Amino acid sequence: MGRTSDRLRSENPGISVWAGGGVVVREGGDVPEFLLVYRPHRKDWTFPKGKVGPDEMLRSCALREVAEETGMNCQTVAYLDLVKYSSGRRGKKAVAYWLMRVESGEFQSNDEVSVVGWFDPVSARSLLTYKRDRDLLMQAFSLVESSTIRA
Repeated sequence: MGRTSDRLRSENPGISVWAGGGVVVREGGDVPEFLLVYRPHRKDWTFPKGKVGPDEMLRSCALREVAEETGMNCQTVAYLDLVKYSSGRRGKKAVAYWLMRVESGEFQSNDEVSVVGWFDPVSARSLLTYKRDRDLLMQAFSLVESSTIRA
């Protein structure tokens, strides 16, 4: 497996469900814009993410899930964070997130996601359903604004 996948799994042995996800960013004029997805079956606004397949690395899973849910092929820019939470009867879930940029593609509605949108950080923060996603957004925004990583 990849170094990040191996390290995260060894540091978090109690996780029963592993997933990968992306915080996708682009230039938006004065401030960067972030891609959010609306999942009608959960009635939530969030970042694209999904479960790791057999023998799949977390980064590969994140790129695959972003492409499946948004129709956009991305490149990873930086590893962001591991977000952990309870997944009900399935136990503890962990999602490894990467900051990403779009290389190609366009959205088409699918079984999981009915709408996507690009939002400035303030709008995205108010729209995101989960506190853990709002925290991740602020981390991604800080990284984009304070470093040589540009959207």
